Amino acid sequence: MKNKSLGLNAIFNGLQSMLNMLFPLITFPYISRVLSVDGVGKYNFASSINSYFLMIAALGISTFAVREGAKLRDDRKKISEFASKIFTVNLISTFISYFLLLLLLLIPSLHTYIVAILIFSIQIFFTTLGVDWMYIIFEEYGYITARNIIFKIISIILLFIFVRNTDDYLNYVAITVFATAGSNILNFFHAKKFCDIKINFKIDWSKYLPPILIIFASNAAIQIYTSSDITILGFLKNDYVVGIYSASTRIYNVINSTLISVTAVVIPRLAMLMGKKRMREYYRLLKQVINIIFILYIPAILGIFMVSGDIVKLLSGNNYLRSVSSLRILCFALLFSALAGTVNQCVLLPAKRENKSLISTMISAGVNIGLNFILIPIFSENGSALTTVIAEFTTLSLMIYYGRDILLGIFNDMRTFKNIEQIFLASIFVIVLCWCCQLFITNLILRLFMSVVSSGLAYVTILYTLKNEIVCDFVDQIKFNIKK
Repeated sequence: MKNKSLGLNAIFNGLQSMLNMLFPLITFPYISRVLSVDGVGKYNFASSINSYFLMIAALGISTFAVREGAKLRDDRKKISEFASKIFTVNLISTFISYFLLLLLLLIPSLHTYIVAILIFSIQIFFTTLGVDWMYIIFEEYGYITARNIIFKIISIILLFIFVRNTDDYLNYVAITVFATAGSNILNFFHAKKFCDIKINFKIDWSKYLPPILIIFASNAAIQIYTSSDITILGFLKNDYVVGIYSASTRIYNVINSTLISVTAVVIPRLAMLMGKKRMREYYRLLKQVINIIFILYIPAILGIFMVSGDIVKLLSGNNYLRSVSSLRILCFALLFSALAGTVNQCVLLPAKRENKSLISTMISAGVNIGLNFILIPIFSENGSALTTVIAEFTTLSLMIYYGRDILLGIFNDMRTFKNIEQIFLASIFVIVLCWCCQLFITNLILRLFMSVVSSGLAYVTILYTLKNEIVCDFVDQIKFNIKK
């Protein structure tokens, strides 16, 4: 199999994330007003409960499959046998997940949400059927993007038809499930292009199960400190507070997924390079990824902090202005989250140090849960946001420690520090221009648009003037393609 263009994959994945960003830009202002804060709170609480069982069904299968499958993708027979075994393991974990979910629903306090949770649970089976890991192995980001565009458009149409008042939050749940279920059905049948997936119980469990379970435990810890905030808020506070915090976390997640999409496409490539011991190429690509993260995230954090009020007003309305403070706190978790995810997916897991990843995430999950029970009663949703920042920083610190021998060459490189210095200098203009727009422009949409465009252009221009390597290479590549 020929290697796909990383640049093209980044464009496809960026386009997909832009779509994911535009989808809530279109739907969330409508949903937040139609369903009210309480309705949004019920939806997100039920979703948070379902997320744990999605995680149980997923185990650590996707990460393990990408790591091991990337080395087999040139041989259809081998990848078919491998994919069949992975799919079978996933079916078993899905059955276990449903069994545990039914036991949980016996808890009386969840009976109010039982219908929503059961509808959401349909996602569990279809996520397994969707074999998304196969498309990551083969770097099929073009197909993933096209598929998502189709189902996002259909979902938007259904949303405006069937969600019309505060009692329609179950319709919103069903539409959410349809968007993923439809995509996953197409995935399963389209996967025949790359391999032949069958149920195969001839599995060497000693080879498959230990790394999958270690990765699962690590993913579980991550899920705990990303979803426990809303779950604990739901138990300690009420639907209104969950709705307020959901507004800020939704915005945070959209921005985070959009930014990380540019670097996510290199994960299977890095796994393949390390698996085949092509370390010189591996180090060069990893260094570039980390520097790109700094370039994207530092100005994004400062910009979000400056315009958070306008973002909340535009996406959620004045009823959600209370969520501005939690959004401002959360935005500082962006950089920690991106770097921790990169070190985990691109350093620890390809190096088969999933046990170190597990230790890092377990400690962070413990910190997160403990602080949630301490800070939520005092600071409500702001306490949840603060614990997320602390947990992400804890994860990053531990993962850097466990991958220090691999990362040492990157952080010892003076070009990395020069890159960071240039970024902070250029980011001053992001703060100044956003502040000026807030001061002199009264129209909300125009103010937000000008804040983003003017600060973004100034930021790139300053970096290009300072001869930042990554920005200069990017601009030169665009010039070359235009001339072509």
